[in-house]
Amino acid sequence: MSAVANFQYLGLMAACLALTLPLEFVYRAGVWRRPLRLVRVLWFPVVAFSVTDALAVRHGLWHYNPAYVTGWNFPGGLPVEEVVFFVTIPICSILAFQAVRTSLGDRRPPEEP
Repeated sequence: MSAVANFQYLGLMAACLALTLPLEFVYRAGVWRRPLRLVRVLWFPVVAFSVTDALAVRHGLWHYNPAYVTGWNFPGGLPVEEVVFFVTIPICSILAFQAVRTSLGDRRPPEEP
């Protein structure tokens, strides 16, 4: 297996962000323009899922194929790629949701919490 394979997971996350980034500009999604709001939305799920995954790895409930991750781990053995996943996929989902919302005619900016 080549060293490039170790970066497939991170590459896939980068591709997800790259493919949904235009939604921010085309539909004025407002996701990247409100970074503090984005952090407030993401912090709990990222922490909760990271802790859950770290516990599952520690107890042998699952593992990550070393051929497809970099080997960079957070304390507890959680691969960096998994935390990147927990950040990237919700961002892409929010961008897609806002784009659909706008394309269906709801031009109001998202309400502040």
